[in-house]
Amino acid sequence: MTKLTIVAFDGTRFDFDADEGSTVMENAVRNSVPGIEAECGGACACATCHVYVDDAWIEKAGPPAAMEEDMLDFAFDVRPSSRLSCQIKLTQALDGLVVHVPERQA
Repeated sequence: MTKLTIVAFDGTRFDFDADEGSTVMENAVRNSVPGIEAECGGACACATCHVYVDDAWIEKAGPPAAMEEDMLDFAFDVRPSSRLSCQIKLTQALDGLVVHVPERQA
């Protein structure tokens, strides 16, 4: 199990014990985190699970892959810390990961 924190746009914190190998998006949807729409179900075919990786975790989470970067072109208010939560797989190295939900999804 890994610890995961998702901070909604209004500042509400959602803290989870998440299974290794699951994605941030899967945990957000399973726990009804507001603002994560995940319309494509995790296929990296939309940008409705866009999150900002907390500054302390950017290096460990790594950069988006090329396909993810292409989908981020459709996201609202993209920043250097932007990722699609369906593409962030939880591992022991990401134990304690914190991500923030943007004001709205594209």
